[in-house]
Parts: sequence; C-alpha cells; structure tokens
Amino acid sequence: MEPLEVLQLVVSKLDELSVPYMLGGSFASSLYGFARTTQDADFVVYLRADQVERFVEIFRCEFYVDRGSIERALGAESSFNVVHLESAFKADFFILKGRSFDQTSFSRRQPRPIDPDSRLEAYFQTAEDTLLSKLDWFRQGGGVSETQWRDALGILKAQAGRLDMSYVRHWAEELGLLGLLNQATLEANMLSK
Repeated sequence: MEPLEVLQLVVSKLDELSVPYMLGGSFASSLYGFARTTQDADFVVYLRADQVERFVEIFRCEFYVDRGSIERALGAESSFNVVHLESAFKADFFILKGRSFDQTSFSRRQPRPIDPDSRLEAYFQTAEDTLLSKLDWFRQGGGVSETQWRDALGILKAQAGRLDMSYVRHWAEELGLLGLLNQATLEANMLSK
C-alpha cells in the first residue's frame, strides 16, 4: 500500500470510531508549503479512555498496536503510534493537550482533500497553526532540525499574503516564538527574491 492509501485507511478508522482528530506535521506542512515525502503521519486526537478497547480492536487487524502505550499516552498527554503491517507506514497519535494553543488549534481544524486526486477529506491543522507548531517543534528540538525549519519557511513562502499574521503573532508571543517567527519571516522573504 502507498502512504496515501494507509493515511486514508487511518482516517476512515478514526471516523468509524468517532474520534475527533486533525492531521499536522509533514502532511499539513506539505499541503500549505513545500511538498516532501514521509513515512509517517502525525495526528492530534481527542481520544477518551473508554474508546481505547474499540480503537485497538479496529486497528489491530492491519496495524501493530499496543494497548499499554495508548493508556500511558492518555495518562501523560503524550503520544503513541500504530504501524501498518504491510507497508511499515507509521501513524503517530498525539493526545490533545490542555494547553490553550493546542485547544485553540484543534478547534480551528479544517476539512481538506487528502490529495488532489482524492475525494476523501481529512481534518487538517490550519496553515497558521501548522507554522506555529513547526516553530515550536524546532525550538523544542534545540533549534537544529533543518526539516522543521524548512517546513516553516515553506509555509511562509507559499502562503505569503494569505496567513492571518495577527493571529500568528499573537500566539508566537504567547508561546515565546516571536524571535523565531521574525527570523523565519526574514528568511522566507529572502527566498522570494
């Protein structure tokens, strides 16, 4: 199976479970910026403890899934993953955190086609929130991930003039990312010349 087919499979299973989700990470940054290949997909999920049993049941036929890692992730508001057995494609699930930015970002998710040739839609993080998340991941990783930085620059360049920059600046200030945002904006503007 191709990655997009596995992604569609994961989305259909989340829909079947009625688990609210949004796609972020490289799939979202590729939608809004520069496309790049990846062997995993990042989902933010609002998964409840009473849904774990059914989640495992629905995924286990086609994916490696570990109930213990899901329960630990729920308790710590962290992450777990499932791995598609045939393709080894990985879906990372990040439990929705209580932080104000995370709650706001999740409430703003939007349905978009998974790819131009597909009629299947999935909920994606917005361009603004993807940009902020990429800058946040860049900072959390010690400011060394070229991939996270390129993704942020790609969004700024491809979405120039379409981003709600007052929203972005507000949250960048709240999250302590204003310096990184300013630096990325300057670099993205230089790429446009």
